[in-house]
Amino acid sequence: MARTPRLAAGRARALGLPTRGTTNPNRLRRVDRWVAHAHRDLLAAGEPLVVDLGYGSSPVTTVELAARLRAVNPRVRVLGLELDPERVEAGRAVADPPGLDFRRGGFELAGARPVLLRAFNVLRQYTEEQAAEAWTTMVGRLAPGGVLVEGTCDEVGRRCCWVSLTAEGPRTFTLSCLPADLDTPGDLAERLPKALIHHNVPGEKVHALLAELDACWATAAPYAPYGPRARWVESVRLLAGRGWPVLDDRKRWRLGEITVPWEVVGP
Repeated sequence: MARTPRLAAGRARALGLPTRGTTNPNRLRRVDRWVAHAHRDLLAAGEPLVVDLGYGSSPVTTVELAARLRAVNPRVRVLGLELDPERVEAGRAVADPPGLDFRRGGFELAGARPVLLRAFNVLRQYTEEQAAEAWTTMVGRLAPGGVLVEGTCDEVGRRCCWVSLTAEGPRTFTLSCLPADLDTPGDLAERLPKALIHHNVPGEKVHALLAELDACWATAAPYAPYGPRARWVESVRLLAGRGWPVLDDRKRWRLGEITVPWEVVGP
């Protein structure tokens, strides 16, 4: 039976369950790149606080997030949160406050009120209902106008999926990949976030999106000699031409991305 989220012991009263903790350098480069593009206005003003929740056994991806966001705003502050005290200590060994710091915390965000929260590879161990509760908890801790970016990726960051959420609920869904790593776009299904992964069945909207993208990939086969990236771009162009409301543009497609409104895939 799946465990329900609990308050971990200790004065921090951190809400959640420890993750496996696996991580790799550059694993989250794709979502970081998207965040810096999609939420540039949110990050550009003042000294914005960004929280990285559940960074794992190594703080490397939090350090990388801080470096990437400083290109948008040198005054950005990044706070890494983990439940495991040993992981927190590993983070503090490379901290550089106030620009980069680490603290013990979970879904309650240790009292922080960030404008942007990145929570990657932290909800797959929960049930769909528990993950939805975690969404509500995390969004409720954001600063006014803040955004949660929650998703999942493979061990080296070549296949990623994520959802962006605000106080109004889920807003967008993004697929991001290294096209050369795919046989078909449907391979990304294994990295769907908890809110969607059990809905990748006939009759559900996310299944329809992936099936249509696979069909476009097949139609775009003549572009294969120009490389997987060119085939991916043509596939997304075909998808948009078939009436799917693709939100991004060709520049983003070339990065192996596609973003659609949440209502296109939401259960």
